[in-house]
Amino acid sequence: MINIVYRLKSPKFFEEAIDDIELNDVVVRPTYLSICQADQRYYQGSRPPEILSQKLPMALIHEAVGEVVHDSKSIFNSGDKVVMIPNTPIGEDCYRANYSTLSKFRGSGFDGFTSDLVSLTHDRLVKLPDNFDFEVSAFIELMTVAYQGIMKFREFKKASCKVLGVWGDGNLGYITSLILKVLCPDCRVIVFGKHLENLNLFSFVDDAYMIHNVPDDLKIDHAFECVGSAASQSAIDQIIQLINPQGTINLFGVSEYPIPINTRMILEKGLTLQGNSRSEREDFEGVVSLLKENPQLFSYLSKLITNVCEIKSIDDLKSAFDKDYISNFGKTILKWEI
Repeated sequence: MINIVYRLKSPKFFEEAIDDIELNDVVVRPTYLSICQADQRYYQGSRPPEILSQKLPMALIHEAVGEVVHDSKSIFNSGDKVVMIPNTPIGEDCYRANYSTLSKFRGSGFDGFTSDLVSLTHDRLVKLPDNFDFEVSAFIELMTVAYQGIMKFREFKKASCKVLGVWGDGNLGYITSLILKVLCPDCRVIVFGKHLENLNLFSFVDDAYMIHNVPDDLKIDHAFECVGSAASQSAIDQIIQLINPQGTINLFGVSEYPIPINTRMILEKGLTLQGNSRSEREDFEGVVSLLKENPQLFSYLSKLITNVCEIKSIDDLKSAFDKDYISNFGKTILKWEI
């Protein structure tokens, strides 16, 4: 079957490419997509030149939902709503697939979801209820990143778990805090940020502090760093200062450059650092179940949506990326009608 893929050829320049799509698995038509900061780094050309030359041209976007068009095994019905899993395991090794060096990830090394149709194996799809908010569902993948990190924290935490700190008042900090309040209802969740207008949206947490105005006697048991870039250095430093001995620091933030860390205090306090990246099928299933069981979450998550852009042409796609770039907070949703 003939398919059109919309690839980023060079920074800020998309092109159409005709491709064949196999009918051996499940064919999905994307309906709602969400722009991630990783997509923006490719679009703006802020990745190192050698990385751009290796990976472009490439279709962007790894956060998306769609409708089933064809299933070779009739496991899914035509019209079923599904969330697409961008992580694609290749071969087998001893790691979870989202940490395996053998895995491939859509929108980072091979084509993402900006195409007319996408062919995926059955295990790369999770069915969604028809009553879900699909604008919010477009960024379920981002929710799964927070979810898998929290589940790993709950599995390995050793010390007291009464006060949890989340550093970062952006999208991931918001989602992480929200999921923590559901999965750890007996814990006090505190958010630390530097944008008061963002912190005001965290109405569901127990406390929120500006990073330069933290009470002198405040201590936390475990921390989640959702800052990234160069700013993660100061966030991690503040976490190490405030965290109790034998706490866990979950790292989510991505930086293009090495970040210095105070290893002396990590050793002195006996801290554990956990790295978190991407997610796998069980995380998608977990988030979908979480949303089913807690439908009120859609109301909170919808506050993250700052732009909804109808995409009917490559020019619309470019405009959406430009609009997203100037947004300081929230998610840009692409209503895919191209």
